[in-house]
Amino acid sequence: MAMEFEKDTLDALAKALRELEKGFAPLPECEARAPGLERMPEVMRQVAEHLQDNYPYFHPLYAGQMLKPPHPIARAAYALATWINPNNHAFDGGRASSAMEREAVAEIAGMFGWKTHLGHLTSGGTMANLEALWVAGRLQPGKKIAASAQAHYTHHRIASVLGLPFVEIPADARGRMDTKALAARLASGEIGCVVATVGTTGTGSIDPLPEILRLRDRDHFRVQVDAAYGGYFTLAGNLSAETREAFNLLGQADSIVVDPHKHGLQPYGCGCVLFRDPGVGALYKHDSPYTYFTSAELHLGEISLECSRPGAAAVALWATQKLLPLEPGGEFARGLETCREAALGLAKRLAADSRWLVPIAPELDIVVWAPRASSVRLASELSQRIFDAAAKRGLHLALIRLPGSYFPAIPADSVENNEAVLCLRSVLMKPEHHEWVNRILELLDAAYRDAKL
Repeated sequence: MAMEFEKDTLDALAKALRELEKGFAPLPECEARAPGLERMPEVMRQVAEHLQDNYPYFHPLYAGQMLKPPHPIARAAYALATWINPNNHAFDGGRASSAMEREAVAEIAGMFGWKTHLGHLTSGGTMANLEALWVAGRLQPGKKIAASAQAHYTHHRIASVLGLPFVEIPADARGRMDTKALAARLASGEIGCVVATVGTTGTGSIDPLPEILRLRDRDHFRVQVDAAYGGYFTLAGNLSAETREAFNLLGQADSIVVDPHKHGLQPYGCGCVLFRDPGVGALYKHDSPYTYFTSAELHLGEISLECSRPGAAAVALWATQKLLPLEPGGEFARGLETCREAALGLAKRLAADSRWLVPIAPELDIVVWAPRASSVRLASELSQRIFDAAAKRGLHLALIRLPGSYFPAIPADSVENNEAVLCLRSVLMKPEHHEWVNRILELLDAAYRDAKL
């Protein structure tokens, strides 16, 4: 049977559009003039044809990068909002969608136990982290930003954009920040903010937040938690005890970044930045001669660095969270738990197979592994061949380079040259992946045989 896209929401969208019309019925009749409508079907056919030139990100056999299909209600609500096309910079441009953004963001803050906060949506995790580090730089001027060697590369770039010095802290063999190395760097008093990653994009590792917070008590730096990928897993009930301890302490961070367009079932781009102290809003203060006059309440544009922002993103997020509330044990949380079960199952099967090496047990839903080989170079070459062979068989994985020290069973090419190992990587972020682990392993086994020929 051929794969088919979900289309039932098209009917729900049409009904909602008719409902939306009712709210504007008192307006005088106005003929909408959209040029070229008669040629639209042909252009849309061409659009669909062009979009076929993509990997099947929506399918369980796509187990590569962090691409999770948006929920149907998110797609429909986003599309519905575009008939209004609100701008959430100010109430003038997005009255209803601004209120929906505040409500949805407050629900995300509530996941971390924050009843008071300052926060808003952004275009993604990069912009959200930029705002968090911009605030850190304003509060700790001239001091360095620190992040681990396995943190997202955006932090170093953001520090450069903001003109802030940056220091990289080594990672341990589990891909987490080495807190002993951090403590040594903190002794000089040069670090003003530490980025703790809760769910690294490479391996899904969780930086040791309890130790980082204890160091903050001693050395008085800000803690920015980059939970762009992993933040929603605070709702999951099947984390390890160590991982759960870190998530339980997220509320003690000074700022948190979460990406609804990753595990929050939203279309790109939808990020979120949260501050524990609403007082940091004073740092954003600015005047506009024409924007903020329709309400005495603080406009979202007065607490964000971005100006125009799509109200449709807020509408989609609000609708999704109404359908699937952010609560432990709920449908949304169970989806996250299923993703983690899929990763644990895949990692366990790989670790039991003598052909593979699994250096890090999954903390969330990301699995990394490498083929056993007689040298780092040969392991890396074999990974590349397996990756290519798997794609030809319809299984789409990802690749990542990890330090050779993560793989003590793979001999270094030389004492002087223990280069990084090119590894295979899967992000099992679709709940459907749990049912497809066997099929993924079957295709991986065939790809391994192809690569060894």
